[in-house]
Amino acid sequence: MVPVRVLGVALDSAQQHVILLAPLADSSGTVLPVWIGPQEAMSILVATEGAVTPRPLSHDLMVVMLRRLSASVDRVEITRLVEGTFYAEIHLNTPTGPFAIDARPSDAIALAARTDAPIAVAEAVLAAAGVPEGAVEFDARGDDDRVEEFRRFLDDVDPDDFQG
Repeated sequence: MVPVRVLGVALDSAQQHVILLAPLADSSGTVLPVWIGPQEAMSILVATEGAVTPRPLSHDLMVVMLRRLSASVDRVEITRLVEGTFYAEIHLNTPTGPFAIDARPSDAIALAARTDAPIAVAEAVLAAAGVPEGAVEFDARGDDDRVEEFRRFLDDVDPDDFQG
């Protein structure tokens, strides 16, 4: 496993969100792009920027539940890549011993960002899907702008907007 950090969230040419993971001890400039949904991107940005939301997001609730159950996130691992789909595991420390949970990488990373848990990627995944850092273009807007945009959304949203 290769320890990584969240380098940032980018938009690809099709305006799809991509979380960029960079190896901690790699000077080659390789990054791992993992495509994620817009809600997951915002959740990761909120956590990495330390933004406060008026109500807890789903990943915030996960952290609260883990704490109430006397469990903690030990680490997050992106374990494999199958037919273009990344797979991850959340490794927990629980009162009954260690426990691993299968998860989407975006959820695992959002949880790791909230708990300061280390993130690692399998060497085979990084070798198969890693790209040179220069091959990835970031959206011109910075992460701070996206978090501020999300805060404005939260301030203006009406629960009735979500009723079917």
